[in-house]
Formats: sequence, structure tokens, C-alpha cells
Amino acid sequence: MAINRTPVLKRCRSLDLDPIFLGYDKKSNRSSRAGKKMSEYGLQLREKQKAKFIYGVLEKPFRNYYEKADRMKGMTGENLMVMLESRLDNVIFRMGFARTRKEARQVVDHKHVLVNGKLINIPSYLIKAGDVITLTDKAKELQRYKDVLEVTGARLVPEWIDVDQDAFKGTIKNLPTREMIDVPVNEMLIVELYSK
Repeated sequence: MAINRTPVLKRCRSLDLDPIFLGYDKKSNRSSRAGKKMSEYGLQLREKQKAKFIYGVLEKPFRNYYEKADRMKGMTGENLMVMLESRLDNVIFRMGFARTRKEARQVVDHKHVLVNGKLINIPSYLIKAGDVITLTDKAKELQRYKDVLEVTGARLVPEWIDVDQDAFKGTIKNLPTREMIDVPVNEMLIVELYSK
């Protein structure tokens, strides 16, 4: 699997992105791109790279998400963002069971997650409204998750997820709308980039 080994804060600076959106507490030096004029294509490309970086998706799967979003009813950009937001690894991150999306991906990979009572180890699995997500009984006993909850306990859980952190359980009330997604990405620029 392709892995980008560029330091996270360096990537954040180059994409003009606050690391808080990735689950990091650190602030980046935001002055790196100040005053630099970018072409229209450069802006579109940066938005695409930002979305890929935030959700940890590589180019080919990202392109597939875009094509699927394009075939769906409604606005393509909004459909794309909702699809990225409803990935299982992102939902685990949003529920506070992991500090970062990378860690959430690892939680799913290590077979610690049940969706509707069924073991799922595919980070890109798309959840649906009404799905119940829990950690396995073995994972609930691990000190690691108790420590993670101490760190993420104060994190704001989005309104479209109902979480019982004591039971390591979450219910998807409904799929998010674009207004509920707090990711600083202008999806319209991504649509413009792909529709050329």
C-alpha cells in the first residue's frame, strides 16, 4: 500500500490546513503560503489534495468516490463529502474511539469494530443511517481505548451520531448533510477539477 511519509505538520502547512481537523492538538505555522498567488488549477488541486489528506484516501479510490457521487442524485460535491464522512474509519474517529483518522483506520484494520453485530475490517466501508457501531468485547477491555477516551472525551461528537462512550457504542441517527461536516474543503473546486 502506498504511504505518504511526509511529516503531518509539513503537509498541513503546504495545504494551508489547521492540524486540528486531523485530530492533532498542535498549531501549525500558518504563514507559509501567505501572499503567494495561485492559479485556478492550483487552487482546485489543493482542495482535492486537502480532502484526500484529511480522510486518508489515495487518488484512485478518491476518483471512484467522485464518479459514484456524480452518478447520485443531488449536488456532486455534497455527495462526495457525505460519502467521505460516512467511511467507517472516519465514523470511529468522530465517535472519539481514536485520536486521529489514521489511528481509527488501524482500529478497523485490527478487527476491533462491529457494525450491526458483524465484524467489519474494511476502513472504507460506508455506513448507513440506523447502523449500530461497537467495539468488540476484547477491544473494550483494552486499556488503550480507555486512554483514548480520556483524550477524546471532550471532543464534540457530530449531531448525526449518538454515542454511548461508556459502552463503546454509537448509533448513526442519519447520514450527515454538508452543513454538518466541519471539514474546511471547498468541494465545488474539486468538482470543477474533475469535470474538465
